[in-house]
Amino acid sequence: MAFGADYNPEQWPKEVWKHDVELMREAGVNLVSVGIFSWALLEPEEGRYEFGWLDEVMDLLHANGIAVDLANASASPPPWFTVKYPDSAPVDANGVRQTHGSRQAFAACSPDYRRAAAALTTAIAQRYSSHPALAMWHIHNEYGCHNQPDFGPHAERGFREWLEARYGTIDALNDAWGTAFWSQHYYNWAEIMPPRHSGTHVNPTQQLDFARFSSDSLLECFEAEASIIRANSDKPVTTNFMGINMGLARPIDYWRWAPRMDIVSNDHYLMAEDPRNHQDLALVADLTRGWAQSNPWLLMEHSTSAVNWQQRNIAKSPGQMLRNSFQHLARGADGILFFQWRASRAGAEKYHSGMLPHAGRDTKVWREVVELGAALEKASEVAGSRVLADAALVFDTDARWAAELDSHPSVEAQPVRELREWHDALFRAGITTDVRQSTDDLSAYRLVVAPMLYLVTDDGAANLRRYVEGGGTLVLTYFSGIVDQNDRIIMDPIDGGGYPGAFRELLGIEVEEFFPLRAAEAVPLTEGACGRWSELGRTTTAEVLSRYKAGPTAGSPAITRNEVGAGHAYYVGTAPDSEALAGLLSRLLDDAGIESPRHAVEHPDLEVVRRTSDGGSWVFAINHGEDDARLALDGTELLSGSPTAGELTVPAGAVAVVRLS
Repeated sequence: MAFGADYNPEQWPKEVWKHDVELMREAGVNLVSVGIFSWALLEPEEGRYEFGWLDEVMDLLHANGIAVDLANASASPPPWFTVKYPDSAPVDANGVRQTHGSRQAFAACSPDYRRAAAALTTAIAQRYSSHPALAMWHIHNEYGCHNQPDFGPHAERGFREWLEARYGTIDALNDAWGTAFWSQHYYNWAEIMPPRHSGTHVNPTQQLDFARFSSDSLLECFEAEASIIRANSDKPVTTNFMGINMGLARPIDYWRWAPRMDIVSNDHYLMAEDPRNHQDLALVADLTRGWAQSNPWLLMEHSTSAVNWQQRNIAKSPGQMLRNSFQHLARGADGILFFQWRASRAGAEKYHSGMLPHAGRDTKVWREVVELGAALEKASEVAGSRVLADAALVFDTDARWAAELDSHPSVEAQPVRELREWHDALFRAGITTDVRQSTDDLSAYRLVVAPMLYLVTDDGAANLRRYVEGGGTLVLTYFSGIVDQNDRIIMDPIDGGGYPGAFRELLGIEVEEFFPLRAAEAVPLTEGACGRWSELGRTTTAEVLSRYKAGPTAGSPAITRNEVGAGHAYYVGTAPDSEALAGLLSRLLDDAGIESPRHAVEHPDLEVVRRTSDGGSWVFAINHGEDDARLALDGTELLSGSPTAGELTVPAGAVAVVRLS
C-alpha cells in the first residue's frame, strides 16, 4: 500500500533533507514523487545536466527505505528555453502568445519542446534506471492543465495533418463538418485553421475535432517520453490524470490515454464549498476505476487540508483527511499520495497544505498524517483486490465534449451535472457504481444509466441495444442520441423521424420538439416535478410512466419504459427533482433486481463499499454524518483489530474496514 506525496527537496536547504526523511519514516511514508518541476535545476543550459543534488536525494531516500516515483521533469520548461525558442510557447484562441512565469509554458506540437523533452528524458532514464530507490516513473504532470488547447502555428500544422489522416480527402471533411452551412466549404487543407476566435459561433465539428486533436497531440508527447523510459527501464510508467476536469475547454480524453499507462493514477481535490463534495470524490474515484478497467489504481495527489486556488480555501475538518483517503481506497486505489510532503515557503502554492504544514509537527494535520499512515498499514491487506458493482454509468468523452459545444437549446444541458445527479442518486441508495463507455461490454451490470449521451457512434448505439436485448435495464436521459460522431443530427434526410434519432426504436418514443425551461422554472409531472428541460413527443411502443401536467408540453410523455428483447429501456426526458428521481430509481432498482441496502435508509450518511479478491472480501464503512451508524457485519475490523460479532458500530466521522468472515 503506497503512502506518500510529491517531494520537492530542491525548494529547501540540504540540512532540511535529513529531517524530512526522519519524519517520513515517523509517518509511515514509503513512496514519494521527485523531480516533477526540476527541469530548470537539472538542465541549467541546453545540453548541460547537473544531477548532483538529485543523486543525493535518491541515495538518501533509499537509505531510509523510501521508494521513488521519479519524474522525467518535462512538465515545465525553464525560462531559458522559452527565451531561446519563443515560438515554443502556447497561443490562445485570441492569438496571444503565453510566456514563462507559471508552468507548462509550451505548445504540444512544438518540435523544439519535443526534442528538448526527449533529450532530458533520455538523460534521466539512463542515469537512474538502475537506481535501487526507483519504483516507478512519473511522466510530466497533469497534462493540459494550463496550456491546453494551443492555437499557435505548430498546432495549425499539426491539426491539418491530423485531419488529413482522419478524413483522407477534403471532400470527406466537408461532408463531416457540414461546410455547406455559412459558406465554409474548403478546397485545400491549407485553408483550414484551428478554431480561433471569430465573429460568432465557430463550426461545431471543427471545434470537436480540434479537441480530439489537442488531446492526441499531448498523448504523442507522453508516448514519446514513455517509450524512452521503457527502452531503459522495466519499472511501471504513469502520468497523473485530473479526474473530471478536462472538458471541451481543456480537452484530454482519458479513455484513450488510460490503456497507455502501466498504472492509472489520478489527482483529486475537493471543492471545499460543495456540501456533497464527498459524493463528488466517490464519482471521480469510480471514474478512475473505469479508466483502469477495474484494476487497482493510484491516488497521485490530494490535499491534507486546504488548497490555494479556490475562492475560499476552506481547511478540512478533523477526520476529513482520513475519510477522504479511505473513500479512494474503498473505491479501488492501492495507494494514497498527497501534494505535497512539505508545504512550500514561496511560490504560487505556498498556501496549499502539505503533509508537513508550516506550523510543523505539533498540529492537527501532522497528527492526522501519522494516524493515516498507521491506518493504511493496518488495511494494507486489501491491496490488489477489486471493487464489484451491479450498476454502471455511461460517460463517453466525445459525448461530453459535443454536449458542451455552444449554440445548443439550453445552457442547462450540462452533461457532467447530469452524470453527477444520477451518481448521487445511486450513492444515496447505497449502490456502488462503475463508470464505462457506451462501447464497453456492459453485460455484467444489471442496471446501466447513460446520462445525456448526446453524441453516440453506431457501435455505441448497437452495443446498448444488445445490452437491453440480453436482459439489461438501460436508462437514457434527455438530449441523448441526438448527433453522430461528427455532430450531425441523426435523422432521415427526407422523412425526419424526430429525436432521439439513435434510440427512437429502442426507446419506443418520438420527440418532435425540445422545450427547455426558464431559469429556476419547474413543471409538475404526474409523478413528481421536473426542471431545466421538457419535450413535446409521443410514444410508439413504450409505456408511459409519467407525463407533463402543465405548460406547452402538457400531456406529453416525460418518463417511459419500453420492453426490448429480455430487457427494458427507460427514457427520462427531463430532469426530475430529487424526490422524483429517488422514486424513479427505486423502480429501476426493482426492475433490475438490485436491492438497496438497509443502511441507505437507516444511515443515509454512511458510505459502504466492498472490495473482493480470491483471498477474501473487505467492507469499507465511512461515516460522513454526525451520528453513529450500525451495520450488520460478521468479521474483523482491521483498524482496531476487533471482531464485529455480527454488528459494526461506526462512530460519527469515522471509518472502518472489516475483513468478512
